[in-house]
Amino acid sequence: MVHFSSSLIVRLLPPILSLLITIVDGFTDARLPGCHHRAHPINHDRCKIICAAATTKDSVTINNEDNDANVSSKRKKVVVIGAGWGGLSAAYSLSVDADSYDVTVVDAAPRVGGLVRDGFTSLKGKRNAEAGQHGFWDQYYNIFKLLKEELNIFDTALTGYAEQGQYSPNGLEAVWAVYRDQTQLPTGLAQAVYTKFQNLPVVDRLTAFPLVLAFSEFDDSEQAWEKYDKISFRDLCVKLGVSKRCYEEAFEPMILTGLFAPGAECSAAAALGMAYFFVLSNQKAFDVRWCKGNIGEQIFDPWVKKMKSQPNPVSFQSSTRVTGFSIVDDEKTGTRISSVHCAVHGGEKELTLEADEVIFAVGAAALNGMVRSSQELSKLEEFRRFANLRGTSVLATRVFLDRHIKTPYTANACWGFDEGVGMTFFNIGELHGDTAISNGDEEIGTVLEVDYYHADTLNVMSDDQIVKKVKEDLNTILGVECAASKVADAAIVRLPNAVNWYFPGSYQDMPAVKSRSISNAYFAGDIVRTRHGSWSQEKAYVTGIEASNIIRGKRLDDGVIPLPKDEPHVALGRSVVSTFQSIVGGGDKRRAPSLVDFFL
Repeated sequence: MVHFSSSLIVRLLPPILSLLITIVDGFTDARLPGCHHRAHPINHDRCKIICAAATTKDSVTINNEDNDANVSSKRKKVVVIGAGWGGLSAAYSLSVDADSYDVTVVDAAPRVGGLVRDGFTSLKGKRNAEAGQHGFWDQYYNIFKLLKEELNIFDTALTGYAEQGQYSPNGLEAVWAVYRDQTQLPTGLAQAVYTKFQNLPVVDRLTAFPLVLAFSEFDDSEQAWEKYDKISFRDLCVKLGVSKRCYEEAFEPMILTGLFAPGAECSAAAALGMAYFFVLSNQKAFDVRWCKGNIGEQIFDPWVKKMKSQPNPVSFQSSTRVTGFSIVDDEKTGTRISSVHCAVHGGEKELTLEADEVIFAVGAAALNGMVRSSQELSKLEEFRRFANLRGTSVLATRVFLDRHIKTPYTANACWGFDEGVGMTFFNIGELHGDTAISNGDEEIGTVLEVDYYHADTLNVMSDDQIVKKVKEDLNTILGVECAASKVADAAIVRLPNAVNWYFPGSYQDMPAVKSRSISNAYFAGDIVRTRHGSWSQEKAYVTGIEASNIIRGKRLDDGVIPLPKDEPHVALGRSVVSTFQSIVGGGDKRRAPSLVDFFL
């Protein structure tokens, strides 16, 4: 599963939301609402090798049974499909029960971590690259616990906090503070006071005022999602009277870099939910740490090493693509998956994994593809709906310049360079340290990561055209010093349909943590419906824990750190809306009209 939130997500949220709070400053009740495991290679004493006549392919069936029959009878075989945040979280959580589960993680990529981890090289083949720069926001409580308490790599893997910039072709548009370093204020008001706007006129900011009503009504509940998922975020803004300039210069860039698609093609529910998690929960919510190096080396490798070095082994099957499923109907347990069929290394070998439980930890596009290619899954109405899900594309680039270029801020969001395309750029040399510029024979002065989202129109360009475009965009932002530099090398990573697309109406087709139609199937990832309230990597990690909790017979939220409660003024605003809806709905607020109902 691809998670770009860390490197790409919500770069513009504080300026947008602070517009709303600035408008209503002084009206408190109207403000925004706020283990033990070790992986090992396949044990051939536990595998059945089947040599098929008339074929050169090997077929392997792995039943994951222990030689001790008494032990194996107690251990369930769990197959996790996908080795991103959700899949690794589920596998890690299950492996804590040393005597209960044999866990096998299957992933099509050659290395654990999904599409976003490192493993890409530059055009000259001398330097490593990865798909995006990865950030970890202040409310990644569960991931931070993993890095601090389980892996002990928090300080070595992540940077400290720093101001961040926002640019357009006209220059600097806004500066985001380190909000934790400022005097504590009510959330929303804090962002309004401490975010430094440059150009957007106050009169246009005022047109954002009616959005306060939408934020007050949207409480991340199932009912709120169903209502606000019916309308696009752009339509919501237009219906509420947001000015054209305010929308195009503030809200549209927020959606393009946060949800990776234009606002006309993104659910209003997704936009509001993301905004609350990344900004409104508390003053510090938008403070972000960045990975000090490639995320595979800094985080995923130590995590996998831990799984390989402790008593209960997690088996990893990389370069392994799922090709089908054996599904059986059982009178006692209902419809269930009995085994998962795979192709290894492009089909050189066929592999069958017997399964008591199966966790799908893949993104929207991959889940869509599995259903379309599986006759077994396509028989089930629940899974057929996943064929409606889709992803949007990313272009991740990295340019190695021949001289040192000063960038005022190490992390930046951009807008206005290409219609319908979001953009961010990062000073990798500053974030990663000297290792980012020391590889290769040529002397490198600066390494800049430039990423584009909703990037189908750019991905079709040649490598040379892309490098030229990236350099021209950087010249526009950084000026004559950058224009005088030359590109010594570059890396280009095209990722079609790689990140989840939260289009209007998509919520009804998203999976829940537990399947309704297959008794032993579960889902993890940021496309999964959950009430935790988190987004991106944190959501994927949390849903992995939730899936493992169901399998282990525990509470859904067992071991999950919840988000903070709404601050008093946020809770008051939501309470007023809820009470009003209950009165209008005759005691059932679900029967009351929503703000959205007046726009449809």
